Amino acid sequence: MGTPRVVTPDEWLAARKELLAREKEASRAKDVLDAARRALPMVEVGRNYVFVGPEGQAGLAGLFGGLRQLIVYHFMWRHEYSCFPG
Repeated sequence: MGTPRVVTPDEWLAARKELLAREKEASRAKDVLDAARRALPMVEVGRNYVFVGPEGQAGLAGLFGGLRQLIVYHFMWRHEYSCFPG
C-alpha cells in the first residue's frame, strides 16, 4: 500500500463520512452475528467427567466454583498449525 493521496479538507471530510457510514454498517452486522451466537441452542453435558488437580478429584462443575453454566467455544484448526506437539 502506497502513501495516501493529498486532498482538500472537503474531500477528506467526504471520504471520512463515507468510511464512518461503512464502519457503522459493519458494527451493526457484527451486533447481529453476536446476537445469533448468544441465541445458539445449548447442549447438556450428560457425562460425569472427573478431573484430577491440586485439590484432588473434581467434577466439571467443581472446576468452576459451582457455577451452573459453562460456555465453551469450539475452535478448529489444521493439525500442522497446532500449538500442541504430536
